[in-house]
Amino acid sequence: MQNQNKMRPYRESTFYPDGASARPLPAHTVARGDLRADEAYYTGIRGGKPVADVPFPVTRDVLLRGEQRYDIFCSPCHGRVGDGLGMIVTRGYKQPPSFHSEQLRNAQVGWFFSVMTQGFGVMPSYAAQVPEADRWAIAAYIRVLQYSQNARLSDLSPAAQQAIAGDLAASAASAASAASAPGAAGRAPNPGAPPPPAPPKSEVQ
Repeated sequence: MQNQNKMRPYRESTFYPDGASARPLPAHTVARGDLRADEAYYTGIRGGKPVADVPFPVTRDVLLRGEQRYDIFCSPCHGRVGDGLGMIVTRGYKQPPSFHSEQLRNAQVGWFFSVMTQGFGVMPSYAAQVPEADRWAIAAYIRVLQYSQNARLSDLSPAAQQAIAGDLAASAASAASAASAPGAAGRAPNPGAPPPPAPPKSEVQ
């Protein structure tokens, strides 16, 4: 057992003509569990272009996961609402573009995934910190942020528009009622109230 017929890493071999004990891997060798045959899922790209949709159903749980991961990994630079004014930007770090710019609102969701995977500009790759499923969840949540800051009332159904109009009218009426209530802008003077005391005279004559 002291002398075993095996090769340690980088030990010279007299068996192979090139003298190397470690043999090169055959072409197209793939590690077990790392096939990554779905190009769109693992890269965000299909046919050389970013994909338009998340490659799995976007549920509430996916969006909540995306929000959590975004707040941890993305918000320090991009801000909690995606405006590019994260905390470290206020301390001198280069400001990233706002997700609410027309260019990024029109960007395909696969582009955001690809940037998280490969990095872009001064932004490094986050592939080591964020697995693929979470990168897609973040990309889906970025769409939520964009919609939250750029939504239009006309995008909603007529019933939803009427409900919102009713809520706005009720809020306006409540605010007007509060503004006209006694004491809203300061109490009216009371004619029977005693005058306020005079300020003390200075002892210095």
